[in-house]
Amino acid sequence: MKLRTKYILFVVILHLTALVLTWFVFREYKILFLVSEVVIIISIALAWQLYYQLLAPLKMLMRGTETIKDRDFTVKMLPTGKYEMDELIHVYNQMMDELRTERTKQEQQHLFLEKLIDTSPTGIIILDYDENIQQVNPRAMQLLNMSSQDLAGKPVTAIMHPVTEHIKQLPTGQSITVTFNNAVTCKIQKSHFIDRGFSRQFIMIEELTAEILAAEKNAYGKVIRMMAHEVNNTIGPVNSILQSALQSQLMQEKNGELLRNALQVAVERNHNLNHFMRNFADVVRLPEPVKQEVNLQPLLENVIQLMQMKAREKEIQFVYTPAETPFYMYADGQQMEQVLINIVKNSIEAIDQHGTICFETNPATRQLIITDSGKGIPPHIAGQLFSPFFSTKRNGQGIGLTLIKEILLNHGFELSLKTIAPGQTEFVIKF
Repeated sequence: MKLRTKYILFVVILHLTALVLTWFVFREYKILFLVSEVVIIISIALAWQLYYQLLAPLKMLMRGTETIKDRDFTVKMLPTGKYEMDELIHVYNQMMDELRTERTKQEQQHLFLEKLIDTSPTGIIILDYDENIQQVNPRAMQLLNMSSQDLAGKPVTAIMHPVTEHIKQLPTGQSITVTFNNAVTCKIQKSHFIDRGFSRQFIMIEELTAEILAAEKNAYGKVIRMMAHEVNNTIGPVNSILQSALQSQLMQEKNGELLRNALQVAVERNHNLNHFMRNFADVVRLPEPVKQEVNLQPLLENVIQLMQMKAREKEIQFVYTPAETPFYMYADGQQMEQVLINIVKNSIEAIDQHGTICFETNPATRQLIITDSGKGIPPHIAGQLFSPFFSTKRNGQGIGLTLIKEILLNHGFELSLKTIAPGQTEFVIKF
């Protein structure tokens, strides 16, 4: 029973009892009876006034508690002119102001945190109490190449990706550096935070490919510049001496032909050494791309035509069906042509004899896939493919894939190189 009902019931019973008593006690005494009736009427008036002074404020406070329950902190009460009530109203209004300020502060912090997570260059995956994926920022979706619909609400163990395979085995509070697709290097860190008294985990995925490439380039750039300086300083004078010797009187003698041939071989070897060093120097001096709108399909057709002769020597067949719609990209045409030439050259060299190289362009997914039927990539060297100066070829310099990787990363394109099945190695570029 509500307090208001109790109060009214109490007042009614009290005054009815008083009326009955006055009737039986003072009915023979008219003056006393009238006086008692007046007193009862005054008592009823006072009870009614007390009802408004005591219960009406309580009713007002009840409305205030309803607004707090509804989390509406904008409702405030006006003073009534009664001291006790105004004190309660003052405290209530002050509490509402503080709650509104605190909620605004929390909302601003929450919005700032959401914005920070969404724009972070580090991939962030936040798990719920059951260790299912609750939130994924755009960078994490980009690194995993998945949408939020593919990830939300699922446990990490259910996501099939090289990164999540390492996340499953990573203890909380530790980090690990991994390379996947033989091209992308990431640092994975798992940590936790307390939410409403319970622990929740989150994972940060930071791509280190650009930083590692810059550090490698800085290191090998110094070595290459020093080597080029010493080689050029030596080749110039030596060639000058050899040319003078070729034109000397000594070459006119009967045994001069053998000496001339030997010196000519030395000159050509010097030229080859100079060309060898220029190839290394080109990696260090790679200019910034001059980007413009380029149609990939004619560019790819030109590279296929250029490499056709070399492929026929090993009886390799090119398979390419151009897409029906143009495939435009924003890139440096000359540098991208160099990338495609190096990729096709590597595919040709990976095939011993008789094979196919397939080219697939997909404007919808913004991908170019070049697949060869070569011997594939052995697992033990997969992680070293893009390392500077690393080569599996007998006379390889180990700069081709390094050059490809740097050009593509300078353009902001993604790449991967892996053997997905026996006789099927894919080089994928995502523009």
